[in-house]
Amino acid sequence: MGYKHFHRQLAILILASSVLFTGCATINDYDDPRDPFERYNRFMYNVNDTLDNTLIKPLATGYKTVMPSPVNRGITNVFNNLVDLTSVLNNILQFKFDHAVSGLGRVLVNSTVGILGLADIASEQDLPRYQEDFGQTLGHWGVASGPYIVLPLLGASDVRDAFGLVVDWYVDPVRQVNPERTRWNISGLRGIDKRADLLAASRIMEEAALDKYEFRRDGYLQKRQNDVYDGNPPAEEME
Repeated sequence: MGYKHFHRQLAILILASSVLFTGCATINDYDDPRDPFERYNRFMYNVNDTLDNTLIKPLATGYKTVMPSPVNRGITNVFNNLVDLTSVLNNILQFKFDHAVSGLGRVLVNSTVGILGLADIASEQDLPRYQEDFGQTLGHWGVASGPYIVLPLLGASDVRDAFGLVVDWYVDPVRQVNPERTRWNISGLRGIDKRADLLAASRIMEEAALDKYEFRRDGYLQKRQNDVYDGNPPAEEME
């Protein structure tokens, strides 16, 4: 089958994982109410971690080593510009029209003066980023996060964000790229570029965390909570 239908299968995998392990998994012996499927989650975390250490991290390290810093920054900027475009849609869905206008301005400036986003001219013009995804949109309108889950390949998530990822995939501008092989190559480059940008953070986690799984889980849940409430979660949510 090659690359054909890969993204569709990935979307199905995300949905199947979230449904299966929220509806059918056995409650484990751990006591964190946010993570009732910790036994499965730890297993999948270890699978993903092994894949990262044996394949993805070495590729990202090599990419960062051979790629000149200005080119690396430019590639990151291009992908950030695409994220800004989908963020405009989610800001509109959340009725954050001022954020949407700022995001649209960023896309227009960076796509033209910034040469398809290679240069982040918008930040120099004081146009801030308001990054939003569909998981945040669902949270904004009161959809509960649901249990924490670790998705194959994609890693930390929760049920709400897993469904949000499917919508994000459907509106991803990269999906419009043809032929399909080129689309897949761009998606792969985006993943490696993102992992390369996280190399320093992953080293800090490896050095600081006694339990890397808990460190990653707690960091993810706290970040997503802050994302949904734009950095100001209510006190009861913080508790």
